[in-house]
Amino acid sequence: MFTSSKSNSLEIGESAPQLTAQDQDGLTVDLSVELFKELALVFFYPKAHTPGCTHQVCSLRDGYSILESLGVTILGVSSDKVESQNSFKEKYNLPFRLLSDSNGAISKAFGKNKWSRQAYLFKKGKLVWKDTQASTAKQTDDVLKALADLGIYDD
Repeated sequence: MFTSSKSNSLEIGESAPQLTAQDQDGLTVDLSVELFKELALVFFYPKAHTPGCTHQVCSLRDGYSILESLGVTILGVSSDKVESQNSFKEKYNLPFRLLSDSNGAISKAFGKNKWSRQAYLFKKGKLVWKDTQASTAKQTDDVLKALADLGIYDD
């Protein structure tokens, strides 16, 4: 099991990891493309279809229109297999992609362990905000506050 430590954690100002992963449909997602867009949010949740993770993804689903209007691309990541990600996305009508990190490569690149809930905001490929103890039901509020603190959102 990969263990997070301060020495290998992704830090503010660092470039986004350049990896690929499969989304809920089995399509390849290139993080070196997705995270280099104007704004990109990567959030990690421990396990699809569990109560806390459901609250987290539904918070982002419910706030999706405002985040999308600000140009934020959203990617959810967990160690679940593609099929589980697909059923999670369908069951909760999620408008963003869910990535399967079943081999742990994305978690390792971000310096986190499999079971932690975290969120990272990138601006043109550079990390501008991170939350290593991400909220469940208030994930959108936390991201909007970060965007306001960065001068991107006027709350």
